[in-house]
Amino acid sequence: MKKVLISCGRLSFEAELFDTTTGKMMAKEMPLEGSANIWGEEIYFPVSFTAELDEHAKEEVDIGTIAYWPPGKAFCIFFGPTPVSTSAMPRAYSPVNVFGKIHGDLTDLRNVSPGEKIKVDLVHE
Repeated sequence: MKKVLISCGRLSFEAELFDTTTGKMMAKEMPLEGSANIWGEEIYFPVSFTAELDEHAKEEVDIGTIAYWPPGKAFCIFFGPTPVSTSAMPRAYSPVNVFGKIHGDLTDLRNVSPGEKIKVDLVHE
């Protein structure tokens, strides 16, 4: 299992990458950088590669999920409800490939502003 560090301003979070096709693809592309887009309690930014929707893709995900959204070619961080949520759980606009998880308290992500720079890089142990 690989780990990544997600940094945005003074915030940083460690996450695990799952051993999935999309997780492996993300690891090969590290480091990733982008400008934060905010949609409810989801932060996302576009990446420079394309992955197909996988067989385990889903719309409703757990808090702390990191996923890839194929239509927007985007890296997504889900930390609470989005505008299409039907409960307190995060819900993507359309199915996403779940490829990792951030553990711990993510409430500080509510302080991220649109356009803030985000960096994701592998943790070398």
